[in-house]
Amino acid sequence: MNVRQLDISRRTIAVAAALIGTVSLVIGAHAALNMRALDAAKAVTTDQVTGSIGQTSRLALVIGNGHYPDASAPLTQSINDARALSSTLRKNGFDVDMVEDATKDDMVRAVNRLKSRIKRDTVVMLFFGGYGVQAGRQSYMLPVDAVIWKESDVRRQGVSIDGVLDMMKEQGAKAKLVVVDASRRNPYERRFRSYSHGLAPISAPDNALILASASPGKVVDDGKGEHSVLVSELLGNLTTQGSAESAFNKTRIAISRASEGDQVPTVSSSLLEDVHFGEAGG
Repeated sequence: MNVRQLDISRRTIAVAAALIGTVSLVIGAHAALNMRALDAAKAVTTDQVTGSIGQTSRLALVIGNGHYPDASAPLTQSINDARALSSTLRKNGFDVDMVEDATKDDMVRAVNRLKSRIKRDTVVMLFFGGYGVQAGRQSYMLPVDAVIWKESDVRRQGVSIDGVLDMMKEQGAKAKLVVVDASRRNPYERRFRSYSHGLAPISAPDNALILASASPGKVVDDGKGEHSVLVSELLGNLTTQGSAESAFNKTRIAISRASEGDQVPTVSSSLLEDVHFGEAGG
């Protein structure tokens, strides 16, 4: 091999080495980019999953209806109750959807929003303050635009509490809490009944806890305070340590004693596990 051929071979080897080095750098950079992309994807997925759990572990639908055109005066307590309870529930880890002076369409949309978010791990709470009427052995929440002259109007224009509970069960909610403050003398029942029947018993499906402001078939008059008797007492009990069932029972006992038996709230429970306020997810 002469000197010229030797120089060409050396140059060829140098060029080849340079090309191999460049390819290695490109492959390494590409692999690093892929790893960073994978790590970023994992981080996004983790954030999404964590956010999803946080958003759906505790849900509440709070409805306060106060301005009924057929009533002689607005139910100011219902609005105050909904706002105060919403604030307390948010402090206790609930994602709250609050609706004031809801029409029938508003209530149906709110229930559908709740339905779309319930997962298997969800603790769900429903609060309704306003006028309620029983029809066909079910209790109905009345929207502010209800036009009622006969009992069939209640079933058509109201929203069944039992129906909402059934929806929660069908969606597989972990636990179901319901507070109904609607055993008021209303402007509707006198049109087709000689006296007000209050609310019907609300059946608790599996793993449910229900608090109603009065015994089935009874009505109570609103006091003059900022909040209804039921919600005023309940708010105090929700800020103490203990289970939801304990808070509901303490509320029932306190109101019954304070009214000397004139108002006896009803608590129905089929809870299979303790649900605690102030402990998100518990």
